[in-house]
Amino acid sequence: MDDQSALLGQLRIDRGTAGPSGGAWKWVVPLAAAIVIGAIVIGIGIKPTRIPVQVAVAEPLAGIAGAAASVLDASGYVVARRQATVASKITAKMVELDIEEGDHVKAGQTIARLDDTNIRAALDQARAQLDYAKASLDETQVNLANAQRDYDRQKSLLEGHFVSQAAVDNSRTALDALRAQLATQQRNVAVVARGMDSAQRNLDDTIVRAPFAGVVTVKAAQPGEMVSPISAGGGFTRTGIGTIVDMDSLEFQVDVNENFINRVRPAQPVTAKLNAYPDWQIPAHVIAMIPTADRSKGTVMVRIAIDQKDARILPEMGVRVSFLADQSTDGAARAAGVSVPAAAVLGAGAAAVVFVVHDDTVERRAVRVGERNGDAVTVVAGLDAGTRVALGDLTQLKDGAKIRIEPRPSGP
Repeated sequence: MDDQSALLGQLRIDRGTAGPSGGAWKWVVPLAAAIVIGAIVIGIGIKPTRIPVQVAVAEPLAGIAGAAASVLDASGYVVARRQATVASKITAKMVELDIEEGDHVKAGQTIARLDDTNIRAALDQARAQLDYAKASLDETQVNLANAQRDYDRQKSLLEGHFVSQAAVDNSRTALDALRAQLATQQRNVAVVARGMDSAQRNLDDTIVRAPFAGVVTVKAAQPGEMVSPISAGGGFTRTGIGTIVDMDSLEFQVDVNENFINRVRPAQPVTAKLNAYPDWQIPAHVIAMIPTADRSKGTVMVRIAIDQKDARILPEMGVRVSFLADQSTDGAARAAGVSVPAAAVLGAGAAAVVFVVHDDTVERRAVRVGERNGDAVTVVAGLDAGTRVALGDLTQLKDGAKIRIEPRPSGP
């Protein structure tokens, strides 16, 4: 009986020992919350980072008519084929100047006047000498006519034996002498007339005129200064009055590397952009290649005609030209393609790729790359004009990668 009571006592639950286990549950909820918060923090920490990139826009390479792609780029300057530094033909003091920089002048227009007082005095003297020579000629003609009559009279008297043969001979000699004097004086009149013409030309040279129509770009002298066609006066004499440029003769002259001169041909279409107006495309065409190379630079000079004249095109402006590709044999134009920065292309040739930007992601796209001109690459297939492409470390990008667009650094 006692053994059964002992066994039942072992099976009884002691309520006094439940307290400690209940206290352990107090730490379960805070611990679970900490685990959840930690998981959230870790999840945020391992969220994919956005790759920083810059963006460039694919630019069309087609010319003004949209016919062909660029095969070569070169830089040069605007050059006037017809310009002149106008100078006087004589040395004299300038008393009047009628031009300013920017003035438009016509051919033959008076642009300056020189002091003509001495030249006018010389002209008056030559005119007086001519009058005197003509008067002497008139006198000799009168004497010659009288000598002719005297000779005729002596001849008639000789036939009647009223005078001797010597008298007739003397009369004939006087007549011949006056004839010779008349010829001399006629020539003297011609010489004096030529001298007066020379004095008149010197007077005309005191008026400086524009040799052709154009625009004055330089005014090199002022009224009161001495001007001369040659350097004189120890540097105090001006050798030029002003420079006139024929704006209709402007053209582009560019240096092409001799390694690529085979891409240029006469009459080849060209598009040009002035450094001052980079968004303005100017249609042009090749005139000729200068048949000599610059040994020091390894370049060949190419002359380019401007098809669209404009007042914004000024001499000595910098210009960048693109030589366009030929037409294909079937009459269709070659693919124009687009130009993108070289840093936007990964790979080369038919295996090249670019990453097209769509909002905050990029798309990997295969393209076919053509010529490289400087820092730009021609994409002939796979990319349209106006498409945005990524720049930066392209090896970190993949199709669908998240990006963060950063501004491109400003450059020259």
